[in-house]
Amino acid sequence: MRKRIVLNLVVASVVLTLTACGNASEARPGNTIVAAFYPLEFIAQQVAPRADVTNVTPVGAEPHDLELTPRDVETLSGADLVLYLGSGFQPALEAALEGNDSALDLLDEIELGGESAAHGHDADEHEGDSARDPHVWLDPMRFAAMARVVAGATGEPGAADDLVAELEELDRQFRDGLAECKRTALVTGHAAFGYLAEAYGLEQVALAGLAPETEPSPRGLEQLVEEVLERGATTVFFETLVSPTVAETVAREAGATTAVLNPLEGLTEEEVESGADYFSVMRENLHALRRALACT
Repeated sequence: MRKRIVLNLVVASVVLTLTACGNASEARPGNTIVAAFYPLEFIAQQVAPRADVTNVTPVGAEPHDLELTPRDVETLSGADLVLYLGSGFQPALEAALEGNDSALDLLDEIELGGESAAHGHDADEHEGDSARDPHVWLDPMRFAAMARVVAGATGEPGAADDLVAELEELDRQFRDGLAECKRTALVTGHAAFGYLAEAYGLEQVALAGLAPETEPSPRGLEQLVEEVLERGATTVFFETLVSPTVAETVAREAGATTAVLNPLEGLTEEEVESGADYFSVMRENLHALRRALACT
């Protein structure tokens, strides 16, 4: 009889322990994650594969222009964790997140200190541009720092280890691939590639500021053509989610060609259907850079 009582107590203890563990897992922050746009969705999916991850920026949409529906606002308010980048990158989203304790501004968390890395043609002179370049994900090592922060926010700091290892390998590929190039001027559609340029010894010459919809004046356009000619650039890059008109005009006037350099603010429907992701697009970017800059 005594043995049966002891056995029953042991079983009850195990059941209570397992129940408590299950409840703790359900209560752990990050089970429902809302990402502001694609790179943050990608991080969440990688470091929290069991979480329910929602991206509020639709496929093929430009995240700068995001407008929230009432359902989006409800999704944001009900999430365990909301990942976004502040400093005016998505104004409508930031306004909706005021007072939301579950929101995590990754631009602040990786301690950029407010200094813009938007090097290039008059990058700080475009009226309305943010003082801080939010395109941190284009530097694989800064992206790795973001992954660590997100993993910590979900309560599993080690969950980012595999992703960080892959990003370190990507960084090595960029360093090796861009180590010896005839040209270093990186002519881009807008000032989205400052961190990438800074990381790999390039100089960004941006046709527009941090906001891609900003267009240069006729005189500004002439100055851009002059600068492309002075730098000896042979390629003007345009983006997948933004009109290529300005890039095509500058390239034509400067006798240069055009090519795609993807800022990875989002994926197109075609990219999603083909299985593209952060790593495949970044490697396509590396291939495009090596060709445009005549790297050996």
